[in-house]
Amino acid sequence: MSNNQSKPKITHLALKVVDADQAAKVFKDVFGFIETDRRRDGDHVSLHLTDGSFDLALVTFDSEHPDSMGGVVGEGPCIHHFGIDVDDTAKFSEELKQAGAEILTDPTRPDAKTIKFTVPGGGGMAEIAPMDWHKREQGNA
Repeated sequence: MSNNQSKPKITHLALKVVDADQAAKVFKDVFGFIETDRRRDGDHVSLHLTDGSFDLALVTFDSEHPDSMGGVVGEGPCIHHFGIDVDDTAKFSEELKQAGAEILTDPTRPDAKTIKFTVPGGGGMAEIAPMDWHKREQGNA
């Protein structure tokens, strides 16, 4: 990469969901994300949200046949998880519960600072973490 090019960064994540509207409601109501676009592209409908700098697509496919784009990653909702840094994980954890999310704990890491949760609407798993948690310093894993 030459010195005049920007370093690549993640700017988009797609979650395969069962009910895009129900999943979007959590991101809108709890985190204040804004819907930017909703469209049909061939065999799927995508609903796009943003936090102001990152694009999150909630995608519902017409088919999960293994030869289709909806089935290429397997059946059902997927993406293992993604992280959202927040200023108060306890407060957001309570808001997520009230929005219908199931809070998950990792029995192998009982002292973990991150909190995983299921996304209502069939959106898989996500994570909240203390602000700047994902700005990893060496030895901070």
